[in-house]
Amino acid sequence: MKILITGTAGFIGFHLAKRLLERGDEVVGIDNINDYYDIRVKYGRLKELGFEENDFEYGKKYESKKYPNHTFYKIDLEDKEAIDKLFIEEKFDRVCNLAAQAGVRYSLTNPDAYIQSNIVGFLNILEACRHNDIEHLAYASSSSVYGLNEKMPFSVEDNVDHPISLYAASKKSNELMAHTYSHLYDIPTTGLRFFTVYGPWGRPDMALFLFTKAILENRPIDVFNYGKMKRDFTYIDDIVEGVVRVIDNPAKPNPEWSGKKPNPSSSKAPYRVYNIGNGAPVELMDFIKAIEKALGKEAKKNMLPIQPGDVPATWADTGALEKDLGYKPGTPIEYGVEQFVKWYREFYGV
Repeated sequence: MKILITGTAGFIGFHLAKRLLERGDEVVGIDNINDYYDIRVKYGRLKELGFEENDFEYGKKYESKKYPNHTFYKIDLEDKEAIDKLFIEEKFDRVCNLAAQAGVRYSLTNPDAYIQSNIVGFLNILEACRHNDIEHLAYASSSSVYGLNEKMPFSVEDNVDHPISLYAASKKSNELMAHTYSHLYDIPTTGLRFFTVYGPWGRPDMALFLFTKAILENRPIDVFNYGKMKRDFTYIDDIVEGVVRVIDNPAKPNPEWSGKKPNPSSSKAPYRVYNIGNGAPVELMDFIKAIEKALGKEAKKNMLPIQPGDVPATWADTGALEKDLGYKPGTPIEYGVEQFVKWYREFYGV
């Protein structure tokens, strides 16, 4: 298939592109390579995909030197003209939208970035799919949509109308927008609620990266909510396996769906939402112990209250993913952390 991945300089987009290329798909990647975090990591990922450039000209097509079936464009999602042109010229079969302004805490100080990238940008993708006969749009949502929900584990059949960050609200908006396009234009769309993704080439703004860096530099780590946090950490390879299965299986209408008792995870339109998580929450202090073990070094801890926009716990119910696609993530945290630390030491030479 010919697949567009938005956000291929990003953590999940990079790993997904690699996986699809290795199985023989043709992949077109786009990214705006913004400086939200260390762009050396973004350029490092692109280099792994076969792009040696130190700078990319906006809108220009680049061919991978490693994968003959891979091309890359530096493009902003919110640039409607550039997105429309790309879809017309490249003629994709399927699209996986992973580009977004990420991060809960950053949304407290830079709300505009989330509206532009996650709302305006996503609308441009939906419109392009509508006008170019796209067979399936898979897109990143987030576990943060569960917001104030305290019922555990989080199920795709739960109500998610109480987000506590603009980032979460933008992801919930994506699900609503996708449903509208599935209903009006019969475009199969599948939303993926990712649960705390980690692993090699991970994001520098995430806890694993921040903790590893601080411990190696003998600096204290900030432990929020005094360590009373639980996260459903999901290893990158598990996430990618789930995404690939979703891309390969376009959403179908649910014949049993009823407007009298609406199930939020499906519809009479070709629309689905899935959780992709490990299904096994880990205490923050146990997570820190796994990092200390992998580094062979103890962390100095700065215990702090919970931050605005943060939730104390996440836990994915992956029953729908197992039932429909026969897949359940399961990489243990010790293995995943070890793989990350190995990559980090190699990449930074420490």
